Amino acid sequence: MKPRLLAAAGVAALLTLTACGGSAGDSAGAPQDRRPVPMRPEESATTSARVSTFALDVDTASYSYARRTLQEGRRPESGQIRPEEFVNSFRQDYAEPPDNGFTVHTDGARLPGGEAVLRVGLQTRGSSSEARRPANLTFVVDVSGSMAEPGRLDLVQQSLRTLIDQLTPGDQVAIVAFSDEAQLLAPMTPLAARQDLHAAVDRLVTQGGTNLEAGIVLGYDEASRAFRPAATNRVIVLSDGLANQGDTAWQGILDRVKERAAEQITLLTVGVGREYGDELMEQLADNGDGAAIYVSSVEEAQKAFVTRLPATVELRARDAKAQVEFNPAVVEEYHLVGYENRALETEDFRDDSADGGEVGPGHSVTALYALKLKPGARGHLATATVRWQDPDTRQPTEAAGSVDVDALSGELWSGAPLRLQVDVVAAAFALHMRDGKAFGLDLPALAEHAARLAAAAEDPMVTELSDLIGKASEAG
Repeated sequence: MKPRLLAAAGVAALLTLTACGGSAGDSAGAPQDRRPVPMRPEESATTSARVSTFALDVDTASYSYARRTLQEGRRPESGQIRPEEFVNSFRQDYAEPPDNGFTVHTDGARLPGGEAVLRVGLQTRGSSSEARRPANLTFVVDVSGSMAEPGRLDLVQQSLRTLIDQLTPGDQVAIVAFSDEAQLLAPMTPLAARQDLHAAVDRLVTQGGTNLEAGIVLGYDEASRAFRPAATNRVIVLSDGLANQGDTAWQGILDRVKERAAEQITLLTVGVGREYGDELMEQLADNGDGAAIYVSSVEEAQKAFVTRLPATVELRARDAKAQVEFNPAVVEEYHLVGYENRALETEDFRDDSADGGEVGPGHSVTALYALKLKPGARGHLATATVRWQDPDTRQPTEAAGSVDVDALSGELWSGAPLRLQVDVVAAAFALHMRDGKAFGLDLPALAEHAARLAAAAEDPMVTELSDLIGKASEAG
């Protein structure tokens, strides 16, 4: 019998997490929901249900925007929460590969009742600013009236000034502004003329509506005109994503972006603003072979455009996909946490015309699976494979890693690696806010685990996660 894939709503696959307290008071007494999980029709018709396939995703905008809303005393809308982006916001400490490919890391932990959590981690090799290739960056800046709010255009201008000063002589920059219409403020300009680029940034002034389509069209036109085969060619859209002029039907804009992505011009969306068109900006990035981030402070902009500059502008892999094949003699059920809008058919994995995700240097991608193991399960558990294309040659390459049942490192909260525990708390927090369920954990239990992990990790991000869980409790 092949394992059954749980429906997206079926986070009860880890419903006994509440009972697996490795330390006193971790989660004892929380309710357990043991109602059967219905399967979706397309799942019951799947001929290879033991295989899970998805496009890689390094977006973090969902977590960054949720952080801002919670810090303001309100909860993000459920549609703005993508659990994988919560998990991928945290450091993982996976080993880097020696080359331009991926390392494949697999581990997990056991839960009561024959259940388990499996983590699949993929890591690219980092790069220094000195070692990266030259970049052609076309900035498409929203200067509509809504960008006048503090923390929008002023933050964008600060970010651009910082980035221009961090770029190297081999780089080139173009700047496009859009409101009712789009305007080319600076054609593709070498960094030797930084003063001209700074002057263009200073000319960014808010006015009018938000014709995102016009900005994207002009931005890609300039990027295409100045395309350099030996450089990283990227369009970077900085906006609140609230399009209200031009083609405001998303599909029309997304189709345009997808067409230009085929020209090896990738897209990065940088979201700003208290009110933020998260879904549009995320879909733009997915269709534009790129990534979506969100910044709400100078510190976050500094991290994106200075500390992680190579990862922000460069690529290690195009159309990267992951496929996890479970052993049906061992795994009765599985559920991939998140990646709902990145799911692929099994046959898409080795179809190099099927769109995957783009991954930069030093990026990690983590996928968590909730598993129900068969009684007495032993031996091979799963094989995880990543497939990607070289950014220049489009030559496909694969790397794989396997994991046995014996590699599940004891009980989650007492025997698992600290980073795996953090990943589970981050995913559970996202699911709680999105679905009202969190692997059976309520917010007080999540808060206890997060506080314990924050003390052990000595990581500001984990401390912040603990604080956000507390703010979510206060926001109701």
